[in-house]
Formats: sequence, structure tokens, C-alpha cells
Amino acid sequence: MKNDLNFTQGKIVTPLLRFAMPVLFALFLQAMYGAVDLLVVGKFAKAADVSAVSTGSQIMMTLTNLISSFAMGMTIFLGEKIGEKKPKEAGQIVGSGLVLFFAIGIVFTVLIPIGAELLAHIMHAPKEALSLTTVYIRICGAGSIIIIAYNLIGSIFRGLGDSKTPLLTVVIACVCNIAGDLLMVAVFHLGTMGAAIATVFAQMVSVVISFFLIRRKEMPFSIEKSMIRWNDGIIKKIFRLGTPIALQDLLVGISFLVILAIVNALGLTESAGVGVAEKVCAFIMLVPAAFMQSMSAFVAQNRGAGKPERAVKALKYAIGVSLIFAITMFYISFFHGDLLSRIFAKDIDVIAASAQYLKAYAIDCLLTCFLFCFIGFFNGMELTTFVMAQGIIGAFLVRVPVSFIMSRIKPVSLFRIGLATPCSTILQILLCIGCMIYVKKKNYAILKQKRHGYTQKYHVYRIGETIKKGETS
Repeated sequence: MKNDLNFTQGKIVTPLLRFAMPVLFALFLQAMYGAVDLLVVGKFAKAADVSAVSTGSQIMMTLTNLISSFAMGMTIFLGEKIGEKKPKEAGQIVGSGLVLFFAIGIVFTVLIPIGAELLAHIMHAPKEALSLTTVYIRICGAGSIIIIAYNLIGSIFRGLGDSKTPLLTVVIACVCNIAGDLLMVAVFHLGTMGAAIATVFAQMVSVVISFFLIRRKEMPFSIEKSMIRWNDGIIKKIFRLGTPIALQDLLVGISFLVILAIVNALGLTESAGVGVAEKVCAFIMLVPAAFMQSMSAFVAQNRGAGKPERAVKALKYAIGVSLIFAITMFYISFFHGDLLSRIFAKDIDVIAASAQYLKAYAIDCLLTCFLFCFIGFFNGMELTTFVMAQGIIGAFLVRVPVSFIMSRIKPVSLFRIGLATPCSTILQILLCIGCMIYVKKKNYAILKQKRHGYTQKYHVYRIGETIKKGETS
């Protein structure tokens, strides 16, 4: 793949941005993918359908993020082997990864439809939307293998330094989803069911087309049939790297589901309003999310090449660029949240509730440009256990308790409930700064030890030369 980026040589900012831009565009289309469901349902269906798609898509997004986060273990592992210039081992990683994620897909395809109604009850879906929420989860869950394959393609190619192929898969899926939603919801008036069918069908088309396109690409390694097997060593390494990231994302996702359940208990309007705000949030957080994924691949390659100093410099550049966009998103979301909410809803009360919740997310916008870049850096450095720990601490020591307490203060304010998120982010940033100080000290100690070793070798060499000269004389 001649167009893949080599992150271990030359400039830092240019290749990082070249890699991040397709990731950003892919995330934008991915956000559009989820937003189109709510947008079309909001315009052509009832408030109950909006609430059902909102709650159902949040559950499916949590499960999808679990898989894509777990696949990050393969992205990091693959990136390291590319940095070390070991193509055969890279092929073995991909082969074993395909077997692993196919097995996970089978399990999800069976379990999610069976537990769909239970999940809807756990989420306190409003009575008017309970059955519709169950339908959405059941249909999307039945397509789990397709959803996993769709996300796996992106994880593999980002590990290779190729962010354009994942972009292509998202473009295909987004176009198909828009067409499917308009057909199923606007024309056939299938509401929630139509949105779910369109989602799964679009990803299936994307996976099939992408598979044929990928077969025609020149890869930096070859995958033989013998490589597509369960390799214990590779699977264990993927688990070791991916499990902490996946567990962190799962628990953080659960914390947001808990908040949504708290809001659902307040009523249909609040439920729909927060659902709309979450879709808007998917767009305003795009830039830091793009740099988080880009940093993981960049840092993994440089770690494999033994160049951690380049990774640290990339972290600083990524935070700087993200901050510029964060300030812009803060202004728009805080002062014009109602205009953003009107894109996805027509009900005045739902728009007002969404705008109120968005004010809190606007504050979080200024903070995530730091947090997401830190997380990408630590993932690439294989410090995934720390990433898991800081995410869990922020979610369950701050986000969930604060949102619950705020929901009990009368009159209830969605803005106050939403403040739980930036409060959590502040604590997580402080933890990341502490970890960064630790990493720098550790690297300095290793470097000092190496230099001391080189000095000792030099002295031994000099003594040896002196002895030889004495013997000669």
C-alpha cells in the first residue's frame, strides 16, 4: 500500500494531519449515519419513535464502541509490527483477528435479540416507546456480525497507517443509510423499525463492497489461509491490549446509559431532548475523537520504531489543533444550541430540552481536546490499563453520582444533569497529567541508564585499547 503513511520519519504535523483528516471525515459521516435515523424519524414519525431510536441507538452505539475499542488492541499491535517492519507477523495478527471477531459476532447475534426487551426495561424507556425500543435493539442486534465486520475493516487499516480505506467504507454506508431511511421511514412509514432495517442493510452493503475493493489493494503483507486461525499468542496480546480499552469504553458507555435512564424517568420530552442533544454532541466532538484515533496509530508505530520523543511532540501538536476547533464548537453549542437541535427535531419542547442539555456539553468541548489526545497517546504507548482506570474512575465516581444528585434537585434542570460530564472530564485530565509525569520520569530513567551503559562500554573499550598498546610496546 504505497499511500500508507510512515509516522516514524520526517515531519510530525503534516503526516499526522494527513492521517487525521480522513479519520475526521469518516467520523463525521459515521455521526451522520446515526443522525440520519433520528433526523428522518424526527421529521416523519412521532415523539415515541424519536425516543425509541434515541434509546435504542445509544445502546447499540455502546455495544459497537465496545467492539471497536477492543479492536483497538489489534490496531496497536499491528501498528507496532509495521513500525518494526515485520510484515509476516502483521499478516498473522490480521488472520487471527478475523477469527476472533467472527466468534464475537456470533455471540452478539444470538444474545442481543434475546435480551432486547430486558435492555429496553433496564433503560427505563418511556411506556409509549418501550415496544418500539425493543424492536430497534432486536433488529440491530441480529445484524451484529455485519456491524462488527464494518468496524473491523477500519481498525485494521488504521493500524497500517491507511485512513482512506475506512473513510470509503463509511461513505458507502452513509449513502446507503440515507437512502434506506428515506425509503423505509418517509415513504413506507415504518418508523423505528424502518430506521433499524436501514442501519443494518447499509452496513451490509458497505462490508460487501469494501471486501471486493480491499482485495484489489496492494497490502504491505500477505495473508495466507494458514494464517487465518486461532493463534493463542496473538489472541492473548490482542486481549491484553484491547480488553482494558474495551472495558473502559463499555463502563463509560454504561455510565451514559445510566444518565439516559435517569432522564427517561423524567418523561418523554426530556428523553427525546437528550437523545437529540447526544446526536448533536456526536458532531461537536468530532475533531478530538479524530485525533484520539490518529494518535493511537501514530504513537504505536513510533513506539515500535523506538522513537517515543516523536510521540510526545505529536501529542502537543494534536492538543493545539484540537483546542482551536473546541473553542469554536463551544460558542456554537452554548449560545446556539437551539439552532443545532432544530436540525433533528420539530417539537418545540424537545428542542428547548435539547438546547438546555447542550450547554453542559459545550463546556465539555473545551476539555475533551485534552482528554481525547491523552487517551490516544496512552493507548499507543500500551498503557491501556491506565486508560481503563481513568475512564472508570471518571464515570462512576463523578459522572453517574453527580447526574443522579442533580436529577433530585427541584426544579430539575437538564443543564445541571449534563454538568456531570465536564466534571468527570476534569478529573480524568488530572489523572492523565499525573500519568504523563510518571511516563516522562520513567523514560528519562531508562535513557539515563542507557547512557550510563554506553559510558561504561566506552571506558572498557578505552582500557582495552590502552592495554593492547602497552603489550605492543
